[in-house]
Amino acid sequence: MLTLLGIESSCDDTGAAVVRLKGDAGEVLSNVVAGQTELHAAFGGVVPEIAARAHAEKLDIVVEEALAQANVRLGDLDAIAVTAGPGLIGGVLSGVMLAKGLSVATGLPLVGVNHLAGHALTPRLTDGLTFPYLMLLVSGGHCQFLRVDGPEDFTRLGGTIDDAPGEAFDKCAKLLGLPQPGGPSVEAEAKAGDPKRFAFPRPLLDRPGCDLSFSGLKTALMRARDGVVAEKGGLTRQDRADLCAGFQAAIADTLAEKSRRALALCPDATAFAVAGGVAANATLRERLTKVAGNTPFVAPPLRLCTDNAAMIAWAGIERLRLGHHDDLTLSARPRWPLDQKAAPLIGSGKRGAKA
Repeated sequence: MLTLLGIESSCDDTGAAVVRLKGDAGEVLSNVVAGQTELHAAFGGVVPEIAARAHAEKLDIVVEEALAQANVRLGDLDAIAVTAGPGLIGGVLSGVMLAKGLSVATGLPLVGVNHLAGHALTPRLTDGLTFPYLMLLVSGGHCQFLRVDGPEDFTRLGGTIDDAPGEAFDKCAKLLGLPQPGGPSVEAEAKAGDPKRFAFPRPLLDRPGCDLSFSGLKTALMRARDGVVAEKGGLTRQDRADLCAGFQAAIADTLAEKSRRALALCPDATAFAVAGGVAANATLRERLTKVAGNTPFVAPPLRLCTDNAAMIAWAGIERLRLGHHDDLTLSARPRWPLDQKAAPLIGSGKRGAKA
C-alpha cells in the first residue's frame, strides 16, 4: 500500500490531493483545488505573475486541507509528488519549492511529475486501464494524441502545431465578449445556436496524419463576427450563439476525424481515452464516443479532467512503483515533452521543446 501527497500549480489552479494505492487500484482520499478565475477575469486570460503569487499564498493552505480531508498526517505518507513542469514557470516553481521543503522536513521521497503524464495516466486511476491505450490529451495549453505503453513510455502520434483547443475556446470567448474560462462559456452559448449557419474551416483535414491546427479557425471566427457586425451594426444573442455553435462544431469535427486516424495507428489499443480540461465538453465527448466504435471509450469524471493534484499523486505512485524518484536537484521546467524522441511540434528554444 502506498499513500502519496500530490501538489499541482502549473497554471491557474492550486491543488493538493492524497491518493492511496491498494493492490493495483487507486483511491482518491482527498482532492482540493483553489481556483483563480476571479483574479484573472478582468484580463481575458491567465496573467502569469498574478497566478504565481496566488499559488504562493494558497499552496500551504490546500495541502493542510487535503491532509485533513484524507484524515492522514505527513508521517502517514510514503512520498510527495509534485508537478515539475511543463507550465507557467512561477507557479511550477512555487509547487516544487514547497514539495522540496516538505521532503527535507519529513525525509519523504520527492517525486517530480510531468503535468501531461498526470493527465495521460488519469484513466489508470479512474478506470484501471491496461497498457497500451490511446490517449487524446486536450486542454488549454496542450493537444496531442499519445500511445501510452507505460507510466513513462509515451509515443506522440500527432498534436497541435499552434493553438490548443482550450486556448482557441478562450480566444473565441474573448472575441465574443463571453466570460473566461472560455470553454464552458462557449459550450453554454452554443446550446441555443445553429452549428451550420457559418461555414468554418476544418483545419488540416486535407493533409494526412494526426497533427492539428486551430489558429486559423480563430481568425475565421473573427472575420465572421466582423461580417455580422458590419451588416447589422452589432451582434444579437442568436448571432453569438450561432457563432459559438459553429466554432465548437468545427473543433469537434476536426478532433473526431483526427481521432479516427489515431485509432487506426493503434489497432492493439485496449481503450481510447480522453483527458484535459476540454474533455469536459459534452459535444466533444459524444463525438469521440461514436468514433471509438468497438474500442472502449474512457473519459474521467469532470473533476479529474481539469487540472488537479489527484492525477499528480497517481502519476507519482506510478513512477515510485518503477523505483524512480528525485532529489533536491529537481528543477521546475516550463517545457517538458512527454515523447522525448519526437521532433518538436511548436519549435524549441534555449529551454527545449514546448511539446
